[in-house]
Amino acid sequence: MLTETFNKKIEQLVEERQDELLQLLGELIRFPTVSPPARNSSEAQQFIEQQLQQLGFTTDKWDVFPNDPNVVGVKKGTDPERFNSLIINGHIDVAEVGDDSEWTASPFEIKVENGYVFGRGTSDMKGGIAGALFAIQLLHELGVELKGDLQFQSVIGEEVGEAGTKSCLDRGYTGDFALVVDTSDLRIQGQGGVITGWITVKSKETFHDGLRSKMIHAGGGLRGASAIEKMMKIISGLQELERHWAVTKSYPGFPAGTNTINPAVIEGGRHAAFIADECRLWITVHFYPNETFEQVAKEIEEHINRVAMADPWLKENPPQFRWGGKSMIEDRGEIFPSLEIDPGHLAIVQLKNHHGLVTKREAEVTMSTSVTDGGWFGWAGIPAAIYGPGELKEAHSVNEKVKIKQLLDYTKTIACFIAEWCNTERGEQK
Repeated sequence: MLTETFNKKIEQLVEERQDELLQLLGELIRFPTVSPPARNSSEAQQFIEQQLQQLGFTTDKWDVFPNDPNVVGVKKGTDPERFNSLIINGHIDVAEVGDDSEWTASPFEIKVENGYVFGRGTSDMKGGIAGALFAIQLLHELGVELKGDLQFQSVIGEEVGEAGTKSCLDRGYTGDFALVVDTSDLRIQGQGGVITGWITVKSKETFHDGLRSKMIHAGGGLRGASAIEKMMKIISGLQELERHWAVTKSYPGFPAGTNTINPAVIEGGRHAAFIADECRLWITVHFYPNETFEQVAKEIEEHINRVAMADPWLKENPPQFRWGGKSMIEDRGEIFPSLEIDPGHLAIVQLKNHHGLVTKREAEVTMSTSVTDGGWFGWAGIPAAIYGPGELKEAHSVNEKVKIKQLLDYTKTIACFIAEWCNTERGEQK
């Protein structure tokens, strides 16, 4: 446990130097890293890389997509074999602005007013990035020795399911605990998951519209069907499964029926002169923290295949499935794995303690109603939690804002947590 004197020193410095923190946040906000359209984060990531290098980190930057690089900085601990390592993770992309006429100031220039900082990304989630960077800066200036490795990941693509975080994992970056500093209103959170999928119904033959009369009754003599009409059976089957899930599945912290199957987009047919020979349905599936996207996709496929087997035409022309994808922009698909958290994990206990000391309130351990990149750490077997400033209602909103006090409390908490966790020996219990 850190000394009370050290904690007080951190709190004092954050209060005294809050203008520097807000200046850093302002510099991040000025980069218009909106996604979509994306492919615009290179300058912002170069800025992050420079900040990390000045703080003694060795950096690695690579393009996940052209002009959209990830940046990972690693500050080696003095005894990394024995002491815990920590990943700090945040996404540099922000939600699109669209028509900015409703904004009271430029979305990409911060405005400080009535105890808030306004600007696109203040809550989601450049506030989290700025606070974490400033916390690390203070530890660096104070000469705090970290015995375990500290890793900072600034990733792209979270807003459109591009899984910049998964790219870090695929590149070999790992740690003993990961803290995703995304919007959580300073709650310590896990999350459910989301996966999108395409279901396609396709005829082996194409028929002219004039032949429809021969396929709509038993005596017509032509075995055919409209793919669009058959997709209606698929949709009905999805609704049946959704209702079944609502009464057979549950998870603490989630209202009943949170696990949904949304038929979001339907495409089909080729021309008014033909019977529709193909129909595609784009669905979005929400699932619970104790489920995997592979498991949920399998359940849907098995149920829909049973529906198809009960229909003579679908039995011969079975539905096809494509799940997930690497980008909502590139291939119209995404995956956000779920994240279960262990309130008794030592890192979470330490984080709760520091949150309580700073805010004088006990930290809530809850479940997010949204999704973040945090699930990728759970998917990779790395214990993780979501903890960051900003309210979810501010994310993607007009005149997005974050409370200055909350940003300061977060920065104090993160600084103390880093200093303790990276100086905790592996295997030490609470």
